[in-house]
Amino acid sequence: MDAALKKDLYNPIDTIEYILTRDKVSFDRRKENELVAEVLGKWDNMLIFFAFEEHMRCLHISCLLNIEAATVDRSKMFELLALLNENLWLGHFSYWSEQKMPIFKHSVILQDDEELFCDKISKIIELSIMECERVHPIFNAVMRQNVSPAQALYAGAMVM
Repeated sequence: MDAALKKDLYNPIDTIEYILTRDKVSFDRRKENELVAEVLGKWDNMLIFFAFEEHMRCLHISCLLNIEAATVDRSKMFELLALLNENLWLGHFSYWSEQKMPIFKHSVILQDDEELFCDKISKIIELSIMECERVHPIFNAVMRQNVSPAQALYAGAMVM
């Protein structure tokens, strides 16, 4: 098969579907280039969204933490995001205003000749879930218990 044709046919969402099926994770393939999975977490379920942008050859991963507060002090939220993100090696946390929930985001540029993609994306999914699990109690303290970001971060570090 021609390499250019092979590149056009490859969709990393197919690989993600394989990984999730293998790991017995429920998911919904919404479109050819989008998939959402529900992962049972330590604190609560998380939704993980995958989207592939063909022209940029970019795979985007978003993990929504199921923590919602009636009102959120945006200055506290942005302080917490800054504190959390300054020590991350992979991805970043953000606040999805529309859903009123924190979200972890990461994007990967795919190479045409990339080997071991399945192992790489499995590791990225695992690390994304681990990061969300790590910060869940911290977000919960700030969003639902009105704890200051620094206190929540320090208390979270002490527990982990």
